Amino acid sequence: MNGGETRSFKARRDELPRALGFVDEFGARHGVAPADTLRLTLVVEELFTNTVVHGHGGDSDAALRIELGVGDVHLRLYFEDEAPPFDPLRHLAETAPELDRPAAEREAGGLGLPLVARMSERFDYARIGGCNRLSLLIRRED
Repeated sequence: MNGGETRSFKARRDELPRALGFVDEFGARHGVAPADTLRLTLVVEELFTNTVVHGHGGDSDAALRIELGVGDVHLRLYFEDEAPPFDPLRHLAETAPELDRPAAEREAGGLGLPLVARMSERFDYARIGGCNRLSLLIRRED
């Protein structure tokens, strides 16, 4: 795995375009196929938005860090925030949406984390130094 690049952002909605720009630029610099960059972008957008909206309850000046890496088979994402503790893996296990039911019969929302989990070949969580740290491996398809 190479190409490790890290950027820090404030946990604010107006920082999201910068974070997504970082993902796009990373993909272009490292020859990542557009479809793989798009999947990585979707994951970062979901995690970033969840951190701001649910983790901090709105815009915050707290730091949020994104580290990206690229290998022959996987893209690597480390996503770290200073929000209160939240283990998305435990949350998924306890509140898995009922995807077998028609959309009209399910509550709105709650599909972002399952999407992230399905797009990730590996998805780990740790609480380190007062931060939530997610580590994801996303298999390259192109």
